[in-house]
Amino acid sequence: MTKRRAYGDGGLYWNERRQRWIATVTVGYDGRGKRMVKTGSGRTKTEAKQKLREQLRDHEDGLALGRDDYTVGHAVEDWLAYGLGRQGPATITKYRIFCGKHIIPLLGARKLRDLTAREVDAWLFELSKSLSTATLQRVRSCLNRAVKRAMARDLVKRNVVELTEVPTGRAGRRSKSLTPKQVDDVLTKTATDRLHTYIVVSLLTGGRTEELRALRWEHVHLEAGGSLPPHVEVWRSVRVGGDTKTKRSRRTLALPERCIEALCRQRAQQAADRLSAGERWRETGLVFTTSVGTKMLAGNVRRDFRRPWLWYQVSTHRSGRPENYDTRLSRYFPMQACRWSRSRNWSDTAAQRSPNWCTGTSCGR
Repeated sequence: MTKRRAYGDGGLYWNERRQRWIATVTVGYDGRGKRMVKTGSGRTKTEAKQKLREQLRDHEDGLALGRDDYTVGHAVEDWLAYGLGRQGPATITKYRIFCGKHIIPLLGARKLRDLTAREVDAWLFELSKSLSTATLQRVRSCLNRAVKRAMARDLVKRNVVELTEVPTGRAGRRSKSLTPKQVDDVLTKTATDRLHTYIVVSLLTGGRTEELRALRWEHVHLEAGGSLPPHVEVWRSVRVGGDTKTKRSRRTLALPERCIEALCRQRAQQAADRLSAGERWRETGLVFTTSVGTKMLAGNVRRDFRRPWLWYQVSTHRSGRPENYDTRLSRYFPMQACRWSRSRNWSDTAAQRSPNWCTGTSCGR
């Protein structure tokens, strides 16, 4: 005689069409009074009951029902679509590239509930052969945030990505920062170029490209005022919202004499451009503009910088293929052996500063 299953154990039967054992159990009733039944299937009775127990465990833990097919790719796509509401377009594009190149092709098809920390470790180890440590950290952060979002929506129990560590990636490239001699040569041999003032201010103030492109004449003070030397207020950038990269990046810098001379020439050059452009001129109040007064994009700066940089390499008889130079690296070079003085944060006493004077985070604007 077949032994009858205990009350509450559910049912277990053979499905001829699917050629599987099916284990079922009623977990409750919905608002319409209809039974909610959970099922588990397998080639054997034991496998079917095991699947059913997993379903019941997830139900008791409060996880969403019926999402056995939810994959890592689904979680990442959901995060990219709805989890980046406060990020700028450039940041969203960067994250999409990271996910589309390093996460979805390698882990996208894996069921999120079955993903293990060991698999994430193996994935990071493979990526470490071709990516730098900083890029590995960003890629892992994308996956971590996607899984964390899925966990907050009861689609997975825990975030196994948080249990992993970022391995050491591939060694970075050689630094392209300028040497003191190169700084002297660049400042001297690019004097006739239109971008010379930008180069001088970038090298001698350490301003970021995004900060100099947003610099306005109202924030440039070429004459000393009271106890304040000539200075420039680096308070804005071209980032979304106009703020600088960090709070300490909002700073006021004393200008060396060479920067003052260059900015005076820039003001005269801009006046000549205004007359030459006529009705095409667009008044923006920016220090560095195109020939018709519009703001300079990052591509404009990179393109215009190649001209003096190539001329510098040719004039110094450097052999071989001309080396590309990243304009952002003009912020970094050793000044000990350089004959040009560089800007510094003004550090006078608080009583001698004007109300808007700052040295970093003390700025209130």
